[in-house]
Amino acid sequence: MEHTYFFAVDLGATSGRTILGCLGEGKMELKELTRFPNHIIETGGHCYWDIYALYNEIIKGLKVVAKDNLPIQSIGIDTWGVDFVLVGKDGELLRNPYCYRDPHTIGAPEEYFTHIPRERVYDITGIQIMNFNSLFQLSTLHRNHCSALEAADKILFMPDALSYMLTGKMVTEYTIASTSQMLNPRTKCFEKELLDVADIKKEQFGRFVFPGEPIGVLTEEVQKITGLGAIPVIAVAGHDTGSAVAAVPAQNEKFAYLSSGTWSLMGIEVKDAIINKESFEQNFTNEGGVEGTTRFLKNICGMWLLERCRKEWEATNNYSYTELIDAALAVPAFRSVINPDAPCFANPSSMIQAIGHYCKKTNQPVPQSYGEITRCIFDSLALRYKQVFGYLQQMAPFPIEKLHIIGGGSRNNLLNQFTCNAVGVPVIAGPSEGTAIGNIMLQAKANGLVNDIAAMRQLISTSIETVSFEPQQAEEWEEAYKKYLAHYREDI
Repeated sequence: MEHTYFFAVDLGATSGRTILGCLGEGKMELKELTRFPNHIIETGGHCYWDIYALYNEIIKGLKVVAKDNLPIQSIGIDTWGVDFVLVGKDGELLRNPYCYRDPHTIGAPEEYFTHIPRERVYDITGIQIMNFNSLFQLSTLHRNHCSALEAADKILFMPDALSYMLTGKMVTEYTIASTSQMLNPRTKCFEKELLDVADIKKEQFGRFVFPGEPIGVLTEEVQKITGLGAIPVIAVAGHDTGSAVAAVPAQNEKFAYLSSGTWSLMGIEVKDAIINKESFEQNFTNEGGVEGTTRFLKNICGMWLLERCRKEWEATNNYSYTELIDAALAVPAFRSVINPDAPCFANPSSMIQAIGHYCKKTNQPVPQSYGEITRCIFDSLALRYKQVFGYLQQMAPFPIEKLHIIGGGSRNNLLNQFTCNAVGVPVIAGPSEGTAIGNIMLQAKANGLVNDIAAMRQLISTSIETVSFEPQQAEEWEEAYKKYLAHYREDI
């Protein structure tokens, strides 16, 4: 069978990669071409992304393709959600985009709800209320008379902005737009009532496209810079979680997924959005998936906790993950537990101090050693997963038989086993490269190599290795969960 090559750009909140995907003989293989950091730039009281640096890294990856004479069929880009770029009438980017961690949206939802009630916003969108959602970013910019927004002709979400820089074509990809809290999942259109508060018009967004649709081809400028020809750029699931969920190697629909990385996202794949009193009270979200599906999920603060602690420890010792896991196993379990989604962990100056503050406030021992802190994080994440998994079980239209863990966190066998123990159902870990795999498989679908998501998942399951876990220590974890609920706080 002839081999077919695809180029995937996978951008996360801390790093990015360009990846070559190869399909042939009924299997798929990946090769990382380049890897690079994605830095938050802090200046003038704001946090920005450097979109020009990201564009330049994509160009570097494409130059590798040209240098190695790799016959790629297309290019696909996925990124994190909610953030966007403002474009002027002349087609120029007006400034680097704000990062979703920028403090300017603190309190923004409450201000917005003075115009449209919280319940109404959720009923329209089915999206989890989070202060950094695009809706609240835009309403804050409007309220603050942002000069860039006032001059903006178009608003492009991050993957759409990068595809524009490559092709000169402006589009709005469905899955990334669905993270904005401006889209109605029933109509799959932006909702004028919500946009009006920020004085935004539907016409300010690009042509709507869905995963698998073509965007355009590389501009003559990019062709000249890279040495490539008129390679098509395909709209994959532009939201990285959308691409990752498309790569879940499930055999049927009765599964939940946990996309484990800086953020953890736990949810199910359904045909229709779930918007009701319970989903509103538990703050679940309905985001766009492939082939018209909805990703019903909840955002959970994931490995961000440990990543920030590791950064603090770097000053004295750059601990490896193996060292941290060994140290976590050497200390008592459930000594201290936290709510990973408490406000104090959103972006503290010191994550170690924030964990200590939470434990002190809840009358628990304050973790001191790196082993105790790591164990506190792992125990707490697994227990938080149990809590959210329980909500999913109550709202899912089918019994959940398995939990699939995908993303970089799927390589953490200790946390995977803890999670399995906590949720009480079998866990399948892998692929760790779920986002890139989903990106590439959606390009393959656009090129006619697979017919649908079922065929995609079948090919993925034959191409990757997974690790299975069975629940253990049920009574111990139930007791730990009682302790977790006793110390669970949302106001610290």
